[in-house]
Amino acid sequence: MKVIFLKDVKGQGKKGEVKEVSEGYARNFLIPRGLATVANESNLKQLDQLNKAEQRRKEQEKAEAEQLAGKLKDVTLKFKVKAGEGGRLFGSVTNKQIADELGKQGYKIDRRKILLDDPIRTLGVTKVEIRLHPDVTAVVNVQVSE
Repeated sequence: MKVIFLKDVKGQGKKGEVKEVSEGYARNFLIPRGLATVANESNLKQLDQLNKAEQRRKEQEKAEAEQLAGKLKDVTLKFKVKAGEGGRLFGSVTNKQIADELGKQGYKIDRRKILLDDPIRTLGVTKVEIRLHPDVTAVVNVQVSE
């Protein structure tokens, strides 16, 4: 019997997949628990519509991320901090501080999307990557001065 999985079922299939399973398994386990539905013509059309809507949503998110990346490439964030000899900072500039500064400038970006291996501990300009989407990254200049 062909079924459309409505949820992920370990060892059987992922949400949205159409698979052939035994009739007893489908009728006695998958369908009563709401894990799958029968793969008839109307359900397949409905699945196709859902897949198209999901694809459009993903394309829209990527377009918005690319637009934001275009705006962010011209942004320079300035931080004034105390520094000791040789340009070493007392403390550091973290991704949370960078996210807060971006928020003040009108860009709402989660701090976890700012790719900073180690906090910035030196004076000068540092390029920091921001992952806006799995396929889109932006680079922001962070200027640290005394």
